[in-house]
Amino acid sequence: QVQLVESGGGSVQAGGSLRLSCAASGDTNAMRCMAWFRQSLGKEREGVAGIGGNGRINYADSVEGRFTISRDYAKNTVYLQMNSLKFEDTAMYYCARRVSCWSWSGPSLATYDYTNWGQGTQVTVSS
Repeated sequence: QVQLVESGGGSVQAGGSLRLSCAASGDTNAMRCMAWFRQSLGKEREGVAGIGGNGRINYADSVEGRFTISRDYAKNTVYLQMNSLKFEDTAMYYCARRVSCWSWSGPSLATYDYTNWGQGTQVTVSS
């Protein structure tokens, strides 16, 4: 069983930056398909950034050019670098792992593709 633990959230002013980390433990052989999601009050959980088994990366339109997803296999960690933060980026951010991941799998941002989830880390951006 894989456990995912997010960290790095906090409060920041608009225009600032934060880097989220997602540390994976347990069976970490399959860290190829990973993604970050977020959920704000009253809204559905939405995909923010994902890495596919084919190495491709996908971003939500709302964060394209501002957020960067990356991973470090040696550290079993996935990162989300968030720059030029906006008030509307305020949300609980979750790391997720896709179990059904193959070398041809694309970078999905659909919640139903992901099986393992972290507990979340809160990001609050003040305007």
